[in-house]
Amino acid sequence: MHIWVDADACPAVIKDILFRAAQRLQQPLTLVANQMLRTPPSPWIRSVQVPQGFDVADNYIVEHASPGDLIITADIPLASEALRKGALLLSPRGECYTADTISERLTMRDMMDELRSAGIDTGGPAAFGQSDRRAFANALDKLLQKALRMQPSIRDTPARSDLSRT
Repeated sequence: MHIWVDADACPAVIKDILFRAAQRLQQPLTLVANQMLRTPPSPWIRSVQVPQGFDVADNYIVEHASPGDLIITADIPLASEALRKGALLLSPRGECYTADTISERLTMRDMMDELRSAGIDTGGPAAFGQSDRRAFANALDKLLQKALRMQPSIRDTPARSDLSRT
């Protein structure tokens, strides 16, 4: 399992949780962004800088992800494409995207885009807080447990190591 992060808008605290998880499980983690990102020194963690442009990072992730990989993103169209490839999807706020929920999320996204295009102020997402961090850590833990069942090679690794700690 490879962990891919749509890193341009991913909160730093989420990246830190992912760094610890990748180290602990000895699983590859790649941050993809259109800017250089700092990563801790680790054979398991790297970043890829893609050129500026619309959906360039998203396209890179979809192109390189494999079935069973975990992708962290808040981008609904990216999540939809990656689900079709058989990836596991998780938002930085801890929401698991599934084949059953993604069409509703796409519809809501499109509706909000239309409202904004019509000049209606739809507001934005709530500020990222402690409850979001906990929700992400808990959801990540569940997805990693699922991956552990699918990958016996990492089965002997403890499932939880206080991922939500900052």
